[in-house]
Amino acid sequence: MTIKHTGKKAAALSLTCLWLLLGGCGPQASQEEKPAPQEEAAPAAAEKAAAYVTAADDFSNLSLDNPAIPVYDSYTLAQRRAKGLPTVLPAIKPYKAQKTVYLTFDDGPDDKNTDAVLDILKQENVKATFYVLGRNVKAYPETAKRIFAEGHALGNHSYDHDYKRLYASADNYLAEMEQADDAIYELLGVRPLITRAPSGRMGNFTAAYENIIAANAYVEHDWNVSSADAAPNHPVAQDFIDNIQGQAVMDSAIILMHSSSGHEETVKALPEIIRILREKGYTFGVITPMTPQPW
Repeated sequence: MTIKHTGKKAAALSLTCLWLLLGGCGPQASQEEKPAPQEEAAPAAAEKAAAYVTAADDFSNLSLDNPAIPVYDSYTLAQRRAKGLPTVLPAIKPYKAQKTVYLTFDDGPDDKNTDAVLDILKQENVKATFYVLGRNVKAYPETAKRIFAEGHALGNHSYDHDYKRLYASADNYLAEMEQADDAIYELLGVRPLITRAPSGRMGNFTAAYENIIAANAYVEHDWNVSSADAAPNHPVAQDFIDNIQGQAVMDSAIILMHSSSGHEETVKALPEIIRILREKGYTFGVITPMTPQPW
């Protein structure tokens, strides 16, 4: 396995002590270096290095025990197919039960609210997961770079959030996800293994969708706590705070929020949400293939 670091000068380092850092679970995987993101992938504002893990060629190292470190693939699906590498994940053991909360933000990045969310997370020393749209990665590359460089996880939320295209067929869905992967990989040199279906899998996925996700090395996560910050009745920050305070009662809480244009109230609510979650005894993690499913 390799652990990478991004900062002012992005570099890939093989660390023989990785298992000590990640809790010492399972045998050490290959130390083979993977292609590193280009130097410009880390914005100059990122003064401290941010660690992430890349999956082994055969995915054999997806047995980590640290929910604070993002996990990516160093190949696109097209590259895996061309090289004859696996595109099906092995059975994955979720993280051990612990009181962990996962802040997730859909539909970004943009150049206003996502940056404001990142400012708050940096001030609070909290990591989160951003399920990004491929078109927005292309539109706001500097913000996408910042998410990556500051140690948050990027997940695939489709290319353009077009329900008609996504849910016309499972093949269409996969094409959208690969298009988003390509946008992320072109910018950062890695692709996410984690996905979130626009509006969630429930009511949208058939068995064909579940099968195509599993066949292409994706792990889908919905949520079990909703801020309701996308509700049509224009809720305000206090509504989101109250929703999360009432719903976040489980040991593994995946919270749905949004960081795109129009979600200024989410930004306002975030500091108080973080305070409440700390008061409840949660630690903060990022979504990876090993994150327990919300249901």
